[in-house]
Amino acid sequence: MQRRAVWRENRLLPYLYAPDPNDLDRDRHLAAAMAWLKRAQDAGTDRGVSYGVRFGEDFDVSYPETTGYICRTFVEQSELSGDRELLQRAAEMGDWEIAIQMPEGAVMGGKFNREQTPAVFNTGMVLFGWSALIHSTGEQRFKAAARRAMDWLLSLQEPEGNWIRGHSQFALPGASLYNVYAAAGLCEAGVALGDERCVQAAIRNAEFCVSRQHANGWFPDCCIYNAQQPLLHTLAYTTQGLIAIGRLTRRSDFIEAARRTADAEVRILREDGYLPGLQTQTFEAAANWCCLTGSAQTSIVFSELYSLTGEEAYRQCARTVNRYLMARHDIRNPDLRLRGGLPGSWPVTGPYGRLAVLNWATKYLVDALSLEARAASK
Repeated sequence: MQRRAVWRENRLLPYLYAPDPNDLDRDRHLAAAMAWLKRAQDAGTDRGVSYGVRFGEDFDVSYPETTGYICRTFVEQSELSGDRELLQRAAEMGDWEIAIQMPEGAVMGGKFNREQTPAVFNTGMVLFGWSALIHSTGEQRFKAAARRAMDWLLSLQEPEGNWIRGHSQFALPGASLYNVYAAAGLCEAGVALGDERCVQAAIRNAEFCVSRQHANGWFPDCCIYNAQQPLLHTLAYTTQGLIAIGRLTRRSDFIEAARRTADAEVRILREDGYLPGLQTQTFEAAANWCCLTGSAQTSIVFSELYSLTGEEAYRQCARTVNRYLMARHDIRNPDLRLRGGLPGSWPVTGPYGRLAVLNWATKYLVDALSLEARAASK
């Protein structure tokens, strides 16, 4: 019976999401994605951002982890546009995260729930949001919440720089090199609050991460599902974390490690912008579907490396990936729950975020398109 239900869903639900592959207007896609994120925040009874929308259903409950880094995006977009409403929305996200912060300072794993369990990665993601609000507003309440989260992360870090304790119950045990992105959140908070302990802790984690990297750029133990065939999503998290810590601490070795991974993605990038959603340790495709979230993150990595190196190839690769994403981003859908949201997979029946638009996929699309626009204006 379950197989029949899946077959029926795969036959009927994809038609609910129908992007125009010829509409590649970057500004239109950026505006539609931001409008969807606003609706996702307004959909519930709190000021977090909805996890997403399954095709044919309503907005899900709020998601603490991703609300944290969406908060940062709203602060950035407010600064770019001068739209103070976006900063107010970001502050509301930050206040909601404070309201649900666990007693020990951690952020819960999974969607919002009353049976909270702490998660290292999620805590680092919310630190991105609080750090952006600290820089933008200077408000004491965001500083206090960030300090509690920072202290919790420091209390669990191993001497080698990694985290063994405190993983989300929803993550694959032991396969968490992508926690370097959480370390980047810790690093940003350390810089925002002048706490050198946190900066040094982030450096130790990045050093641990780089020590595990293969010569070709691949990272083992770096996936929420299968450590041997990781998602592009978690590979990109790892690369983003190394770039962020490298920038903040002026560690060129972290940037070079990120470049090794990015250059491997450049080599397998198709002319139409497709990257495989799962990849082997030789960067061969382990799936015939695209993880749109991971592709958007990889576009961000390319743009970041362009800004650091000035190498035109990275800018062109970001543009190529973004065109692939925009061709699969439905900004004309009559259903406002779907219009402007980005699916987890392409085709939409792929297993990552199957038949759903996701708030973090949409957030990373905003970041990717915004970075491309800034590079184009130089």
